Amino acid sequence: MTAFSTEGQSDPTVQPVPASVVEQVDAADITLSNPKRAVLSLGSNLGNRLETLQGAIDALEDTPGLRVKAVSPVYETEPWGVEAGSQPSYFNAVVVVKTTLPPSSLLERGQAIEEAFDRVREERWGPRTIDVDIVAYADLVSDDPLLTLPHPRARERAFVLAPWHDVDPAAQLPGVGPVADLLAGVGRGSVMPRADLELRLPE
Repeated sequence: MTAFSTEGQSDPTVQPVPASVVEQVDAADITLSNPKRAVLSLGSNLGNRLETLQGAIDALEDTPGLRVKAVSPVYETEPWGVEAGSQPSYFNAVVVVKTTLPPSSLLERGQAIEEAFDRVREERWGPRTIDVDIVAYADLVSDDPLLTLPHPRARERAFVLAPWHDVDPAAQLPGVGPVADLLAGVGRGSVMPRADLELRLPE
């Protein structure tokens, strides 16, 4: 039992999922009937970074209608889009899930997990305790400004492509191409594998 049990309605990570959606996914939760595959990117550069990443993974697993199927190795990355040395480095990872949640509810769940870990959105590219991004959802391609799929910057981010390639070497970024080719294009120079660190796949 993790700290993110779905039993208590006061749990802030549960609230954003509408009751009607919870009822639907609970009905399918035993078998996850017709689940969709989704890829999420996690990053943290404040506090206990590894513990926070694991907490986010456990919170995802505790989500009705979602099961975490793969957890990547940990990579350390310098912050994106800011002056070198101005922020702590990031720990990054990718998780592959199967879910009956629609993309909008998965987005709300990710944002709720961020809020539960006290993420503050004060500035673009600012430091954060946890960042939960939907990289891809099935083969969906959408330019919805609320949730653009696949993630519009995934193709240029080694901290997404490298861990994703680790857990699924044959992965495709929908509408773009093989993750292996994209990673070869951007290179691994900006990411450092942390073989001394490990994230646990929830039981």
